[in-house]
Amino acid sequence: MISMCPVCQPTGASACIQGRKELRAPFPAQLHQLIGNRVDKRGEPGASRAGWRSRDLGEEYGRAWRSSLSLAWRWRFWQLLLTLKKARHLLQGPRTGPGTTFPIHAIFGGLGRGRRSCGHQVVRDSVDMLGVQCQVVSGLPSAQNALNVGSSSHADLKTTFSKGNLSVHSRAWATGGCEFSLRAQKFHQRLSERNSGSSSIITAMAPAPSNGQSGATSTQQLDLSLNPRVAALKSSKTMFVADKATAMKESGIDVIKLAAGEPDFRTPQAVVEAGVWAAQNNLTRYTPNAGTMELRKAICHKLQEENGLTYKPDEILVSNGAKQSIAQAVMAVCSPGDEAIIPAPFWVSYPEMVSLSGATPVVVPTLLEDDFLLKPEQLLKVLNEKTRLLFLCSPSNPTGSVYKLEDLEAIAAIVAKHPRLLVVADEIYEHIIYSPAKHHSFAALPGMWERTLTVNGFSKAFAMTGWRLGYLAAPKHFLVAANKIQSQITSGACSISQRAGLAALNLGYAGGEVVAEMVAAFRQRRDSMVKKLQAMDGVKLSVPQGAFYLFPDFSSYFGAKIEGGGTVNDANELCEFFLEKCLVALVPGDAFGEPKCLRISYAASVEELEEAVSRIEKGLKLLTRVESTVSSS
Repeated sequence: MISMCPVCQPTGASACIQGRKELRAPFPAQLHQLIGNRVDKRGEPGASRAGWRSRDLGEEYGRAWRSSLSLAWRWRFWQLLLTLKKARHLLQGPRTGPGTTFPIHAIFGGLGRGRRSCGHQVVRDSVDMLGVQCQVVSGLPSAQNALNVGSSSHADLKTTFSKGNLSVHSRAWATGGCEFSLRAQKFHQRLSERNSGSSSIITAMAPAPSNGQSGATSTQQLDLSLNPRVAALKSSKTMFVADKATAMKESGIDVIKLAAGEPDFRTPQAVVEAGVWAAQNNLTRYTPNAGTMELRKAICHKLQEENGLTYKPDEILVSNGAKQSIAQAVMAVCSPGDEAIIPAPFWVSYPEMVSLSGATPVVVPTLLEDDFLLKPEQLLKVLNEKTRLLFLCSPSNPTGSVYKLEDLEAIAAIVAKHPRLLVVADEIYEHIIYSPAKHHSFAALPGMWERTLTVNGFSKAFAMTGWRLGYLAAPKHFLVAANKIQSQITSGACSISQRAGLAALNLGYAGGEVVAEMVAAFRQRRDSMVKKLQAMDGVKLSVPQGAFYLFPDFSSYFGAKIEGGGTVNDANELCEFFLEKCLVALVPGDAFGEPKCLRISYAASVEELEEAVSRIEKGLKLLTRVESTVSSS
């Protein structure tokens, strides 16, 4: 008696061997037995055998060889078994994992070449051989559509691992062909899947059109997952608050925006004219990836004259802003498993850049009483063999603190004792500094040039935030790595901006008179704001020595009751209160690693700052602090 394939029953088992004179009558039953199914007397397959081993494959081959199958079919089945053995090894081998992709060409290539066959059963049973669970979940129109591979166009089978899953997609281009989608789990996951109610499936898709075009499938499974590193990134809270305040202002609400980290001054006229000249004279082509030679030479001259640093043009990388320079510096030197020390308060993007590189940010809290400066003993406590990077930002965003020379020398002495430790020196605010404070470049200290990646730019000192122009200065082997990263991400910076940057460097030492006037205005604003904030009840403040930020401690108001109902529990809610009730936009300190404080930018007119302080004072009067909070302040 000829065993009948359950899916082929509408056409009968004889259809499975129609046109194959070399095959003997028992072929379907032998095929099912060879692949691993037991066929009962009624011709229906019983329980599949699981846990196949290499020895099992060899034994089954021997049985096939001794069977009544023709030599041609023996060869086909031997190829099939070898391929399945290789596929199973890859499925369960140590090299598999998320993102692993390898092709399996024509696993079922010889089965059903343009004729009716038990190809669908081969697919099903072959997946069983891999130690996985599968089932046919939709009927097939005919045995011919089960697996129909034309002799001139083999099926293209690809196996892609994603989160432990095996996905096989096969499209047969012959007339009446069918697309299969196999999703299977590793054998060691079968039991847990069965317990959880999930099942791996074989899904029959809509037949492919005869014109060779890809047909629309009746089932589509899309993987919309994100890179875990990207999914874990936090959005910039400074940009969020600034955008919200801008939207309120554009809708007619009189909001005072003290959240933005950019000067409110105009770009110097000479710089603007240089950019206009570049555009009008067709300097709008691609530039060298590292920047124009003219600009890099000017940067080298600036660093030598103002910072005491000697660099060659091939040790300068001009980028689309200092933010890109920092990101590329981190990506160039940090690897998964490394640690990067970040003193808090910090600029919001430092930890996210480190995490994106695969390294681990190690945040070291500093104290308001120490002007939020990292102490040598704090650095020593967190150093270990994994430490790769130390961030130093002076003048600081968000605190405005400036490291003294003796502070930097003490840190440099520690860095010198750790061969793996490098330093990212963020000096973007170097020119916005208030006497008697002075800026000192970390790379200028003895022995630190070789291990320091200095970041600077044009945004702050020259009021060029929208021009997007910064640069990285570092030893050549670091620059080569960062240069490769930039070449694959953005290529060279804007040609017009580079011409404008060249004009900015030609304004004179430290930006000349234009920058000096801006710094004098910032100092006047700082002095006025510090005086008013220090007079507020419950507010503590460290006087900034640079940049254009204040970072006062408002924690004595956490837990306060709002007049009319509600409570302010933390810095986020206090900023929301100031924005909604007082129409003043500030940034909560937790974005910078210090949840007790708020960042206030005084990059606004004197009139706006005075009105903002008045609104904040009125808002604080609407808050009733609890007794424990008042006493602790």
